[in-house]
Amino acid sequence: MSGFKLTYSTMFSPPRELHTRFAKAVDSLAEEFGKRHGLFINGGDVHKEAVTAKSDPADQDRTLGEFSLADETDVDTAVMAARRAYPAWRGTPWQQRVAILKKVAGLVEERLYDIAAAVSFEVGKNRMEALGEVAEVVEFCNLYARQMEENNGYDRVLPDDPLPDFKSHNRSVLKPYGVWAVVAPFNYPFALAGGPVAAALVAGNTVVLKGAVETPWSGQLLAQCIKDAGVPDGVFNYLVGEGATVGDALIRHDGIDGVTFTGSYEVGMHIGRSQWARAFPRPCIAEMGGKNAVIVTAAADLAVAAQGIVRSAFGMSGQKCSALSRIYVDARVADGLIGQLRIAMRNIKIGDPRQEDTWMGPVATAKAYGNFEKYCAALRTQGASILEGGATLRAAGLERGFFCAPTLAEAPLEHPLWAEEMFVPVVMLGRVESPGQAMALANGSKFGLTAGFYGSDAEVEWFFANIEAGVTYANRPQGATTGAWPGYQPFGGWKGSGSTGKALASFHYLPQYMREQSQTHIEP
Repeated sequence: MSGFKLTYSTMFSPPRELHTRFAKAVDSLAEEFGKRHGLFINGGDVHKEAVTAKSDPADQDRTLGEFSLADETDVDTAVMAARRAYPAWRGTPWQQRVAILKKVAGLVEERLYDIAAAVSFEVGKNRMEALGEVAEVVEFCNLYARQMEENNGYDRVLPDDPLPDFKSHNRSVLKPYGVWAVVAPFNYPFALAGGPVAAALVAGNTVVLKGAVETPWSGQLLAQCIKDAGVPDGVFNYLVGEGATVGDALIRHDGIDGVTFTGSYEVGMHIGRSQWARAFPRPCIAEMGGKNAVIVTAAADLAVAAQGIVRSAFGMSGQKCSALSRIYVDARVADGLIGQLRIAMRNIKIGDPRQEDTWMGPVATAKAYGNFEKYCAALRTQGASILEGGATLRAAGLERGFFCAPTLAEAPLEHPLWAEEMFVPVVMLGRVESPGQAMALANGSKFGLTAGFYGSDAEVEWFFANIEAGVTYANRPQGATTGAWPGYQPFGGWKGSGSTGKALASFHYLPQYMREQSQTHIEP
């Protein structure tokens, strides 16, 4: 497409061809609606009597399909299939695993528009967010394959021991753990499944993926790409089920050797503790959400700040762990920023997420829809007030979906919702007297995922030096706290936002799926 590279930063001005191909994929996808889908275990579909009927969050009268639900027996079957497949997959030369992963990337890219259309229907994402999510998996696969190549399969020759009478050869080798569980969230059901799965597979682990009940279709589409790329039976398995039953059975299973989880702080901490409570500790890579803040100083360009704030607070209806939730603005420019935000918010086009001019679709679940009303009610108490939005939307064309107005609220700095991750299109604003006060408030959260800053260039280094977050942005109109892309911005959190301090798609992420063995060989 004329050299265009889709990322979360470039998605705001795509070429015409992208829109044409997406619209065509949406039209053709209608033939798939209402079909039954199975689990994916040991290389084949497994259909269950228990199913969940998945509806379009933009139109609850549209049934996308019926999806099989796993039980604890299926967990055991999938884990045992992965254990049986592990020795052969571990023994497959890393170069062959890399070649297969590149085939997965090629198939995802080939099916980009069809998968993105399904993601849009399933989650309620606008077309650009859906295309970005699927394209991100292509990047994950290629990046991790390239890192294996650049590091020679993580097999490094070390210096010989300084022994005069012996030839003592040393090396460091990273080896896979075994069976890896991946627990994916509802908001990025393709990317936050595909990324960890790609890392685990290329490292030599076999995988059991558990998808969210709210978004079961994406995992099936990923499974098809993996199977068609030639991944052997049993190496990858896909289950759908409730976290409290199927998810818990998976992370407690004695056949699991490591876990990657994306979701809430409470569940992530539970999973992490459970892995350390075993007879021996198992690795747990947990990304556990955020309460992301932006600091706006008196020196900020308010037009740029407003654009970045709106994009990060209301993109995907606020259902990103990186979404902007807290604005700390210098009191001297607060009214000016509020005015800019109101104008930008009123220009947001809300509606069917498949339409080209729609920027904001519905929230993905009935639970989020109810939470939005609950939070808006709370933001009319304890001294808080809603400045813009604050209502669910039931106008013609929206009445059958989970549509919510983008909402800006001003609140006293002691309001309890400053500390709660809401995961809906609500952002709170507080006035501060100094950058130092803003920094203290921004860092006063148990989370530390993303953070943004708008101010003078002279203030930027101060921001980077003091902010306690894993992903940080300064003076960025493309998004105050969102928009990380593999190869450009590693994505991972500090404090309660992440368990390892290592970021997705960074130099340091892939080795977490392997453990080190030091080898010394005395030559005869």
